[in-house]
Amino acid sequence: MKIKQLMTGVMIIAGVSLLLGKTSAQPLTSKTQTMETNSVHYQNIKANGLNIFYREAGPKDAPTVLLLHGYPTSSHMFRNLIPILSKQYHVIAPDLPGFGYSDAPAHDQFAYTFDNLANTMEAFIDELGLKRFAIYIFDYGAPTGLRLAVANPEKITGIISQNGNAYEEGLSTGWNPIQKYWQNPTQENRDALRGFVENTVTRFQYFEGVSDPSLIAPETYTLDQHFLDRPGNAEIQLDLMYDYRTNVALYPKFQAYFRQYQPKLLAVWGNKDPYFLPAGAEAYKRDNKNAIVKFYNTGHFALETNVKEIGQDILTFLAGLPK
Repeated sequence: MKIKQLMTGVMIIAGVSLLLGKTSAQPLTSKTQTMETNSVHYQNIKANGLNIFYREAGPKDAPTVLLLHGYPTSSHMFRNLIPILSKQYHVIAPDLPGFGYSDAPAHDQFAYTFDNLANTMEAFIDELGLKRFAIYIFDYGAPTGLRLAVANPEKITGIISQNGNAYEEGLSTGWNPIQKYWQNPTQENRDALRGFVENTVTRFQYFEGVSDPSLIAPETYTLDQHFLDRPGNAEIQLDLMYDYRTNVALYPKFQAYFRQYQPKLLAVWGNKDPYFLPAGAEAYKRDNKNAIVKFYNTGHFALETNVKEIGQDILTFLAGLPK
């Protein structure tokens, strides 16, 4: 009797184990696949002769979103947005030359102009084989990305502009010292801008206009300042500040692109940005009937304080784009 009971118990345990094995195998595989899809991959690729670092996440067969950062940051600024978007979209966020973990050759060895940043990003999208994508443009990423759009209108499914300016009325008086350098590019006027690459101004860009400073992660401005403090990097940034004048000169061309192609566009704007005013966001609607403008009660780096809200608005916008 005991032997019979023991055998029955063994058979029950074996059956349960077999049943558990069958039922748990599929969910485990599914979970693994989900984790891999939603993971952020940190990669490098050669473009325009430079090593370009980029973050990539999401299913590669999904519609692509190209995230272009601004000054003085890197793709690190998208660390909280990428997980929101990558559940449904293929997300790519490169570091521009001279920023983050991408190559930063000396300013006398590489022309730090916005034309050359755009040329490098053109080579980058070609190397990755990107045929159709939406672009997220912010700060320096705006004139870089809009150059891409003008040169490749057939590739652009939509534009998200987060404090990415394309209109003169969007420039605040904070640009006055830089404009003085544009008008009279003396060494004295160049040296007067060196404070822009120092810690005080870096922190100012993150905190100005923010109602709750405790939302600003300290690693943001700390990492940005680390890269700004690299030997020779100040000259790189001063070259780009001088070349920014070419972006303003191109504003009419960017605006003509909006009028001709009417790309679906979402402007998500921190309304207390000390450098790019809300008027620059509103101006998009003047040339593009497909422009949607949304303001958030925050400053320049709006993703630091409003990423969940902005992320949801972007997902709603992306859902309406052509594939």
